Amino acid sequence: MVGLDTLVYAGSHGFDITGPGGLHLQHEEAIQRLPALDAAEQTLRARLAHIAGALVERKRFAIAVHYRLAVDQDVGTVTGTVAEVHRQHASLRQQDGKMIVELQPDVAWDKGRAVLWLRETLGVARPEVVTLYIGDDTTDEDAFRALAEHGLGLGIIVAASVSATRARYSLRTCDEVQQFLSALLEMLQRQRR
Repeated sequence: MVGLDTLVYAGSHGFDITGPGGLHLQHEEAIQRLPALDAAEQTLRARLAHIAGALVERKRFAIAVHYRLAVDQDVGTVTGTVAEVHRQHASLRQQDGKMIVELQPDVAWDKGRAVLWLRETLGVARPEVVTLYIGDDTTDEDAFRALAEHGLGLGIIVAASVSATRARYSLRTCDEVQQFLSALLEMLQRQRR
């Protein structure tokens, strides 16, 4: 959708990565779990269709069930339904986020492992290269943790108020993210002159 062929795109929690020069990764074990995701998606769509504000979003390697628009008394039904469907599919894992519950392939892969894989694959796994990871959800904690544990970069959480996080820094809004990135770009351009 962005259409910039010089960027690396990582989607579905890093299960699907593509970029310039033929860079491509689709996690093999995750591919084997696609039939379970297909079945879980069908069940969730059927069982949640009557709940206003519940949205089942299918990504290639994940099913995201959003309940931000559901009324409070329906939230328990939505999350309980996802948990029940999860129990029927042992090859999937459940991950909770902000007003969302996701089912993903239950394999040893997450956003943190994807960041480490990208550093290696792109040839930037060197001490002088600092990786910045900016995220706004609990699912980003895997990447914050990987960078912190390996001393490879900085995690930046985007949240109005910050609770427990492995991110080293925080920004409050998307506007602050834009200001930060603009200031960083300006600084880098000055250094190159």
